[in-house]
Amino acid sequence: MIRRIFGWFSLYLMLAVVLPLGAGAALSYSRGWADNWRTADWSSSGLLPEAQDVREAKVLILAARTGRWRAIFAEHMSLVLKPEGANHWTRYDVVGWGNAVRRDDYAADAFWYGNRPYVVTEISGEAAERLIPLVEASIARYPHATRGAYTVWPGPNSNSFVAWVVRHTDGFAAELPPVAIGKDFIEDGFAIARAASGTGYVVSAWGILGVTAAVEEGLEINLLGTAIGLDPLDLAIKLPSLGKLSLLDLGR
Repeated sequence: MIRRIFGWFSLYLMLAVVLPLGAGAALSYSRGWADNWRTADWSSSGLLPEAQDVREAKVLILAARTGRWRAIFAEHMSLVLKPEGANHWTRYDVVGWGNAVRRDDYAADAFWYGNRPYVVTEISGEAAERLIPLVEASIARYPHATRGAYTVWPGPNSNSFVAWVVRHTDGFAAELPPVAIGKDFIEDGFAIARAASGTGYVVSAWGILGVTAAVEEGLEINLLGTAIGLDPLDLAIKLPSLGKLSLLDLGR
């Protein structure tokens, strides 16, 4: 019996962890890596229009693969805000040097270590206008903003920051990428919090081991910061390195 359980567990690890990591490593290597952060491209990717060309208010979460070999495993998230009529995008990131929370250190839609960003969540119009002051108030209350508070793994890191702001801002809801390592870090220890989508809950132990059960996210097992899961609503599976793979995307 024990041998059978061990065999099934080994097969599970092979299919759900080892093979996805191998495929992710191959994809990441094929895209290439910048030699270091100085030579990486941090310029605007052109993802967003000029702020003055967008009249309505916007709240966005952007994500892009992280730098060098870490791109195999993880993405970096940032928050981008623009009030109605403003001629400037405001971007917030958390980084691992100096003061953790940075405002406008990068172009709103900047490449991250040369990796192109994409939009995770976009809220527009009156809903965004109401949300912006609440988001900025949450950013000001972020408890890990001091110098030296950043921990690349399991958190608190850049993704812990975005997840914390979403969870602590009334009316803000977003399904965050499963490869945003650190999104499930709640605090040092055992903790329970609402899922970022607001449709369920996250149970986490130090951000290393946990479970998310929610309507939007589906069922995720948090293993060493990454997620393995099923999302019935989007006909998707979630795998380390590869992220969310949905049948609905095949027709797009």
